[in-house]
Amino acid sequence: MSSSSNPDVRLHRAAGWILGGTVLLSVFIYLLTSRLYFQIGFPLDDAWIHQTYARNLVLYREWSFLPGHPSGGSTSPLWSGLLAIGYLLHLAPYLWTYALGACGLWAGAMLAETTVRVLVPDYRSRFPWVGILLALEWHLVWAALSGMETMLYGLLVISVMALLVRRERKPLGLGILIGLSVWVRPDGITLLAPAAVVLLLGEDSWPRRIRALVNLGVGCGGLAALYLFFNLLVAGSPLPNTFFAKQAEYAVYQQIPFVRRLVEEALPPLVGVGVALLPGAALALIAAVRRRAWGILACVAWYVGDIGMYAWRLPVTYQHGRYLIPAMPVLFVVGMAGFVEFIARKKSSLQWVVSRGWGLAAGLILLIFWGMGAFAYAQDVAVIDSEMVATARWVAKNVPPGDLVAAHDIGALGYFGGHDLVDLAGLVNPEVIPFITDEARIEAYLNERRVAYLVTFPSWYPLLTHGLHPVFTTGAPYAPSQGGENMAVYLWPGR
Repeated sequence: MSSSSNPDVRLHRAAGWILGGTVLLSVFIYLLTSRLYFQIGFPLDDAWIHQTYARNLVLYREWSFLPGHPSGGSTSPLWSGLLAIGYLLHLAPYLWTYALGACGLWAGAMLAETTVRVLVPDYRSRFPWVGILLALEWHLVWAALSGMETMLYGLLVISVMALLVRRERKPLGLGILIGLSVWVRPDGITLLAPAAVVLLLGEDSWPRRIRALVNLGVGCGGLAALYLFFNLLVAGSPLPNTFFAKQAEYAVYQQIPFVRRLVEEALPPLVGVGVALLPGAALALIAAVRRRAWGILACVAWYVGDIGMYAWRLPVTYQHGRYLIPAMPVLFVVGMAGFVEFIARKKSSLQWVVSRGWGLAAGLILLIFWGMGAFAYAQDVAVIDSEMVATARWVAKNVPPGDLVAAHDIGALGYFGGHDLVDLAGLVNPEVIPFITDEARIEAYLNERRVAYLVTFPSWYPLLTHGLHPVFTTGAPYAPSQGGENMAVYLWPGR
C-alpha cells in the first residue's frame, strides 16, 4: 500500500504541518509582542552565559566563559554546543537559538500527540488536539524562546515518557536518552528511576529484567561518565559549578517549612491550562492503576518526585517556575490522556454536557494564558535588555580595558562587556561559593582581587553598596514597574 493511501500516514503528515504552523504562530506572536513592547532579546541573563560559552568555543576553541580561563559555568554543555553551530553558520545569537527552541517545541508537541494516541486507542481525531495544547501552552512557548536548555530537556523528558508507556521498550535507547539528558541538565539522571521501575515490572522473568537493566545502564552510564569527566577536566569537579552555586545562594529558603515549599513548587504548572487538566490526570491515574499501566504511574511518580526534589534542594519558583517547566509536559500529557478517554466513552447526556463544558473551559484557559504569556515574555525580555544588556554595553564603552569588574549577573557582561570579571554568583569563580551570602567576606575578597567596579542591583548587596554613589544606573522603567530596581555600576573603593 502506498503512503498516500494510508490514513495513519496522512494523519501523521497533516499533524506535523498543523503543529508546525501552530508553533510558528506562537513563536511569531511572542517575538512580535516582545519587539513592540521593547525589543527582541532573551528573558533570562543566564541565556547569555550559554551564548558566551558557545561563541568562545568557536572563536577560541576552548570551553570558557572568560577567554583563556576554562571553567564549568555552563550547566548544559550539550545546549551550549548546539548554540555553537549558530556561530559557525553566522546565525547567532538570536535566529539560531529561536529556531532550536521552536524545533524542540514542535518535536515535543508531536511526541505528546503520538503518546496520547498510544495511551488512548479510541483517540482517532484527525486534528492533533493534544499537540496543539503543548504548542500553545505558555510556559513551553516561553521556554522555547528563553535561550536556555529548558525546552531541550523537556523534549528529552517527553521522549523518555513516550518510550515508557509503550509495550515494546528499548532499554538501550532509553539509557541513551537519559544519558543525553544529563548533558542538558544534571538532574536528568533522575529519569533512571522510572525507567528502571518500568523495566523491572514490565518483564516477565529475572533474566529479562537483568538484561534490560544492564542495557539501560550501559546506554546511560557511558554518556553520564563522559559528562562527569568533562566537568572534571574543565572545572576540577565532576559536576558544574552551577550545581553547587545555586544551592548555596538559596540555602536560606530551606528554613521555610518543607510542606510550604512543596506546595509552592507544585503551583507554577497549574498557572494556566494545567489546572484544567488536573481532573484528567486523576482519571488517567485511576485507569492506570486498574490496568497496571506502569509507564504512566512511573512517569507521574517522577513528576511528583521532581517537585519534591526542588522543594528539598532548590526551593525557588521565580521566572514562572523555570526549573520545573521541563517536567510540566508529563502533567499535560497525562491530563490530556484522561480527558480524551473521558470524551471517547459512550456517555449519557450529562457526560456529554460535562465533556463539552470541560473542553471549552480548558481551551479558553489555554488561549487566555497563551496571550498573557506573550506579555509576560515581553516584560521579562525588557527587564533583561534594559538592565543587564544595557549595563554591559555601558561597561564595554566606559570602563578602561584593564579594569576588573565584579558582578552577580555575568551573562550579558560576559557577552557584551569585554572585561575580565569576578563572578559573585560562583559560576566561573567557584571559590566564592562558600561565602556567597556573606557580604563581609565578599568585601574582603573584592579588595584582595583588586576589583575596580562593582555591578549589581543595590538591594542585593546592601552592605557593599552602602555609602557608594553609582557612576552609572540604567534609569529604565521596566524593572521598577514590576517591583524591581535599576542596575547600577559602582567605582569600588577598595582597589
